[in-house]
Amino acid sequence: MSTSIKCIGVLTSGGDAPGMNAAIRSVTRSAIYNGINVKGIYRGYRGMISDEIEEFKTQNVSNIIQRGGTMLKTARCEEFRTPEGRKHAYETLCKHGIDSLVVIGGDGSLTGARIFAQEFNFPIVGLPGTIDNDLFGTDVTIGYDTALNTIMECVDKIRDTASSHERLFFIEVMGRDAGFLALNGAIASGAEAAIIPEISMEKDQLSEMIETGFRKSKNSSIVLVAESEITGGAIGVAERVKKEYPQFDVRVSILGHLQRGGSPSAQDRILATRMGVAAIDALLDDQRNVMVGIQNDEIVHIPFAKAIKKDKPINRELLNTLRVVST
Repeated sequence: MSTSIKCIGVLTSGGDAPGMNAAIRSVTRSAIYNGINVKGIYRGYRGMISDEIEEFKTQNVSNIIQRGGTMLKTARCEEFRTPEGRKHAYETLCKHGIDSLVVIGGDGSLTGARIFAQEFNFPIVGLPGTIDNDLFGTDVTIGYDTALNTIMECVDKIRDTASSHERLFFIEVMGRDAGFLALNGAIASGAEAAIIPEISMEKDQLSEMIETGFRKSKNSSIVLVAESEITGGAIGVAERVKKEYPQFDVRVSILGHLQRGGSPSAQDRILATRMGVAAIDALLDDQRNVMVGIQNDEIVHIPFAKAIKKDKPINRELLNTLRVVST
């Protein structure tokens, strides 16, 4: 094992995701266990520039594993997008004696990490923290399971109203570029269909969905829609239905930031904890510019370039599963 790592900085960036606190806790305690100093960086990359950095001990991360959001806060930072801003950030890290980073976040966060690592030859390991589950190389991301459970619970409640009033509900869930939440949320909640960006939604498909899922044998239907320009979102789809099928009583519900909140599920806590330990192990093994992922319940290391640039495919069997059980 390498002994060159003396002090690790940990930050969360981008959209918050349930389980980020569990990851912060795991990174901190694993580093301390290995005799490495830890410093928490507040407000993501902005904190690297504004010098919002604090030394972390074991007690700093006590009683946070069950909390949603991120204790380190998160923020967007336009300045970090510039070479001057990144140089300032590097100088701040050097001032604090930080010689490696663990970055917890999604696609944009890992993109920033990759650029910074290349410019300054700086060791960085990323953890996939995003509810969208859209990072290539890992079966699941931190926060995805909790968000999926939140969607399921919300749809269960909406179904009570949908069935009472014989309505067609379009429920919008997050997933600007990926339909994992919409598709699996639909299966878990017993929805009739999912409209996702990976599958273009044509008029005949909409017609078929309504004929088989609403008019045929049911007095109400629920359809999950990913919030994408490709899908048009729940409002866009609902407007089409109102125009083409005015006989239906259509309603729209946008779950929005409800999906990000809440105490992380057991699965997300375990995943985040495993990944946090793996991040420290990777740095000690001189690995850098990699994202910790999980495949078939085994920890893997994915180069930033692959995790960011490759599209994560939807399991087409799940589409057929939803189609079969919604008839």
